[in-house]
Amino acid sequence: MKFTKMHGLGNSYIYVDGFEEVLDEDGLSVLAQEVSDKNTGIGSDGLILIGPSDTADIKMRVFNADGSEAKNCGNGIRCAVKLAYENGRVNSPRIQVETLGGIMKAVLDDGDTGGKKTDVTVDMGEPHLRKQDVPMVLAGDSASQTVEEPFEFNGRRLLLTTLSMGNPHAVLFEKNLETAPVAEIGPLLENHSMFPDRANIEFVEMVNPGEMNFRVWERGSGITQACGTGACAAVAAACLTGRSRQGEEVLVHLEGGDLRITWDHDGRVWMKGPAETICHGTYIRSL
Repeated sequence: MKFTKMHGLGNSYIYVDGFEEVLDEDGLSVLAQEVSDKNTGIGSDGLILIGPSDTADIKMRVFNADGSEAKNCGNGIRCAVKLAYENGRVNSPRIQVETLGGIMKAVLDDGDTGGKKTDVTVDMGEPHLRKQDVPMVLAGDSASQTVEEPFEFNGRRLLLTTLSMGNPHAVLFEKNLETAPVAEIGPLLENHSMFPDRANIEFVEMVNPGEMNFRVWERGSGITQACGTGACAAVAAACLTGRSRQGEEVLVHLEGGDLRITWDHDGRVWMKGPAETICHGTYIRSL
C-alpha cells in the first residue's frame, strides 16, 4: 500500500490515495490501528483515506488510532486537500470535501515561496450547540445549550461548554494551562456516559480576547499536538462565554503550532493553518 504521511501542526496521519489504492472495507479499522502504532507500524494519530465523491470534489474518511471512524478532522482536511491538489485529483485550489460531518469547502493559499501552496483555509461550517446535536445526555432539555454548565467530576467542579463541529467537543477554560489535568481528566470525560459517542476534550487558557493557548485530549487518539475541529470548538465556546468576540479572528496556540480561527456573523467557523508532507512510502502488511 502506497501512503503519504502528513501533519497539520504535528497532528499526523497516514494518507492513502483511494483513487489508485483499493483497500478492504472490512479491514480499515484494523489497518488504522496497525499503521498508527509507532513501534510496529508507521506511527501516526490515525489513517485518512482520500477518494472520489458523488457530491463533492473528493471524499475524506478519517480513522482514529484506535480504529474508530471520525466524522471530521480539521488538521486532516487541510492535508487531504493539499495532497489531492498535488496528486492532480483536483485542478482548482478551491476544493469541496465530502466528510461524514458534511461537505467542507477549502482554499489552498499561495505561500511566499514561489507560489507554492502552503496554508489552507477551510470553511468548517456552523457549530451545533444543542445537547442532542453534540450528542450529549445530561439532565434538562436536550434542545438546550450547555454553556459553562457546572459538573461535579472526581471531586472537581468543572464548567463544561459542549458543542459539535461535526464531531463532539467539551471545552474547559483553565487559568493555567501548564497545570491543566489533560491526561487525568481527558480520557475519563471522553468516555463518560453523558457522551454516547464519546467526545474530544479541550483545555483552554485565554491570553486576551484575540488569543488563546490550547491543549487537547482527542477522542480515540489521546493527547495530540493539535486538533483543528477542537480549536474551532474552543473559539466558538470563547465567544459563547464572552471571552472572545464573534466576527473577530482568534489566534490559537496549539502544541504543534498556530491556527487562525474566526466564527463569523453568518454563524460559520473559518480555520486557516499549514499542511505539511513528512514522507512518502510503501507499507507492507505482515500476514
